[in-house]
Amino acid sequence: MAEPRTPDERLREENRTVVITGASRGLGFASATRLYREGWRVVAAMRSPEKALPVLREAVEAGEDDDRLIGVQLDLTDGASIAAAAKSITEAVGAPYALVHNAGISAAGMVEETSPDLWERMFATNIFGPVALTKALLPTMRKAGRGRIVLISSAAGVRGMPATAPYSAVKGALERWGESMAGEVAPFGIGVTILVTGTYDTEIITDAGTTDDRDLDGPYAPHHRTMDKRGRAMMKRAARSPEKFAEGLAKALDNSKPFVRTAVGPDARMLLIANRLIPAAGLHQMTRLMMGIPRFGALRGEGTRHG
Repeated sequence: MAEPRTPDERLREENRTVVITGASRGLGFASATRLYREGWRVVAAMRSPEKALPVLREAVEAGEDDDRLIGVQLDLTDGASIAAAAKSITEAVGAPYALVHNAGISAAGMVEETSPDLWERMFATNIFGPVALTKALLPTMRKAGRGRIVLISSAAGVRGMPATAPYSAVKGALERWGESMAGEVAPFGIGVTILVTGTYDTEIITDAGTTDDRDLDGPYAPHHRTMDKRGRAMMKRAARSPEKFAEGLAKALDNSKPFVRTAVGPDARMLLIANRLIPAAGLHQMTRLMMGIPRFGALRGEGTRHG
């Protein structure tokens, strides 16, 4: 005999609406597909829903009139688009139960190589836009007295990684934002989850999904040569299917704790454990050895030849 459901469990089952940003591909697409099949009403936020929504509908075999799959246009770098998306979401579903901040961009390049424009776009897409969308939806979620906000982080949010400083910076900022917000919204019945993702087989780990600001002939060329070779090999071995991530997200949405920071994927779990047990200097040295970065002082004098 099944155990009786709690009032909170009944509420989630009766009105489970989830908003997923970046739902047109990768982890967002896999998550939208998984949650729709589990009975959620899915609001798929996309840059171009006229192109991507039909593909998502076909994947889940949903008709155009299916009110459990709703497409919303969203450009996180455009304030007007964010306001319009929030208005459309509120009008269509009222207060969503869950808001999953999945959309984002990545970049490759050393700090000295990356342009100011890249840093600005990185923070606009990964931080400023998600904060604005959250602020727009929080009033209805507070009024409803329940909900969950999920922030998708990564290994770069746990430890700053060389050659991805802009991406590491925004993921670190994302985690600190989530930690702060959790204390603010918990009294209203809203929880916050930070999902630290491992490596998944999406465009974000390939050149197709990354803004490349590397100077392969510059002073950091020795870094790039070994990092590119070793990094690709490690990612290829570690990469899991996006469907595995969607499985982890589905479980995370059922959590009722005020704040949760958890890993999705074995490599992410190992990193969180290592980050707790190994001093920062030790992890720095491990990263250098794993990525083949020259030892401290090895390139002294090289800078003047490339300057």
